Amino acid sequence: MKSPGPVLSICLLCLAATTGTARGAPGDEIYQRPGQLVSVDGARLNLYCMGSGSPAVIFDAGHQDWAPAWAVVQPRVAGWTRACSYDRAGSGFSDPGPMPRTSMRIAGELHDALHKSGISGPYILVGHAFGGVNMRVFAARYTAEVAGLVLIDSDAVDVASAEERATMHKIYAAQGTELRACRDALAAGRPVSTVPPPAATPDFTCEQRFFRGFPESAWSPELNDRLRHDAQTRLALYDEVIAELQEMPGDEDYLRQHQKSLGARPIRVLTAANWYSDDEKTPPAVHLRHLRSDIAAIEAQARLAALSSNGTQILAFHSKAAYMQFDQPDLVVEAIRDAYNRSR
Repeated sequence: MKSPGPVLSICLLCLAATTGTARGAPGDEIYQRPGQLVSVDGARLNLYCMGSGSPAVIFDAGHQDWAPAWAVVQPRVAGWTRACSYDRAGSGFSDPGPMPRTSMRIAGELHDALHKSGISGPYILVGHAFGGVNMRVFAARYTAEVAGLVLIDSDAVDVASAEERATMHKIYAAQGTELRACRDALAAGRPVSTVPPPAATPDFTCEQRFFRGFPESAWSPELNDRLRHDAQTRLALYDEVIAELQEMPGDEDYLRQHQKSLGARPIRVLTAANWYSDDEKTPPAVHLRHLRSDIAAIEAQARLAALSSNGTQILAFHSKAAYMQFDQPDLVVEAIRDAYNRSR
């Protein structure tokens, strides 16, 4: 899916692969094997928990991402409290889950998995992009168990204008069509490499739609190989992301209908300040369109910070493709630590 701008952080998925040699986050081998598999309604979820303390910090990744998105940040947070990431149903080492794949179902599965694992609230919820929608639904449903919220370029279409919502819904549909072509190739026994990429983005092959492409410099070569293989071979992974896309307009409706203040619970909203890499060669009209798109994203996410009397928006100026947890991990860790301290 190619977006006209960063109104929604789901557009991260549209970027071509990053280049360079993977260095690897220390200890990222844990994401190459299952962690704790927990049975919930109709599926088993894979959790990775480390550290000890309360409130626990719970991570949810963006659309077309899963637990390795937190390979740099999670071990650092585990230095002072319990830190848990997980694979949503159908991704990573988690089983496929029952339909429909709404954020309400996703939040309920996570809530049940945490309780069955003996990880009780209160929680500091951390969500990236689409994961931010899931965590906001979690906070709306289980408010008494939430100590704070950290949103990293969270999708905010529910608080955007009607025009912006309509644009994003068209993008959901387009991305769904493209992902379905990848899924159908696998179902027919053909490699995803046989699926032609969009004409406008020839490097945007099926497997490069996951995370921000491969190789990711924040991961070891071994983890890059494992995740690339999943993106090239796992039918359930494509079924999951397509099913999630189909429910996104309904997820936005749910949030609009159930939006409520989180009181004085700390909310930290981290927003990419400059989505585009414009320079002197960028036509002025294009640059102006990019600036307007950046402003729209900043304004929409600012409304999320307003859900608490202790809400703050933080702009990130040095993150490529808005993956702050890779490019500016200090900023992310500091925001989580601040929410953690203030929640206590």
